[in-house]
Amino acid sequence: MPQPIEVADVASPIGVFRLAYHGSVVRVVDLLEPGTPQTGVPDGAVRRRPPFRAGTPPARLRDYFRDGKAPLDLDVAPESASEFDRTVWETLRKVPAGKTVTYGELARRAGFPGAARAVGGAMGRNPIPIVIPCHRVVGESGSMQGYGLGLWRKRWLLDHEGAWPLRSRSAEGPRPGGQRTLDGLDAGRSTARSASRRP
Repeated sequence: MPQPIEVADVASPIGVFRLAYHGSVVRVVDLLEPGTPQTGVPDGAVRRRPPFRAGTPPARLRDYFRDGKAPLDLDVAPESASEFDRTVWETLRKVPAGKTVTYGELARRAGFPGAARAVGGAMGRNPIPIVIPCHRVVGESGSMQGYGLGLWRKRWLLDHEGAWPLRSRSAEGPRPGGQRTLDGLDAGRSTARSASRRP
């Protein structure tokens, strides 16, 4: 007998997320918030409630919200997606927690150089946020740009993973003359304080 689709709601500091999964394969992650588009519960789905069995997708997501470094290397099977989207998402999943990548760099890594705008579209179509970590994709200068779940959640997730404040050019490293980040400002203040204390 085939295994049924299972559905579980996972509470987190940034909202309640509903997972639809089949065994260890995640199909959908929805944010349960009024005004946010949701996929709905598939017909015949079996609801799972906490405590979740260790190793299952809802348990893994719960563990991630407790520790931003907890691996979320779950299998995914989006209901529908173009070959382009799938390639971009698979490439994105290789960016680890604590790191970020720009839209342009992600396009290059996925084999579509110059397609930064199209990559942004793929991020907007992502049906499995957090597991497919579109929050790790940032603007060319390390700027925060578009996130379907709200920019404040994107910042929270990056902070939770240890990637905030952002560096000047994300995962590609700082760029000479790039934007000043909070890291740079804090370092400058520390240097100034040290100098003022010298006799």
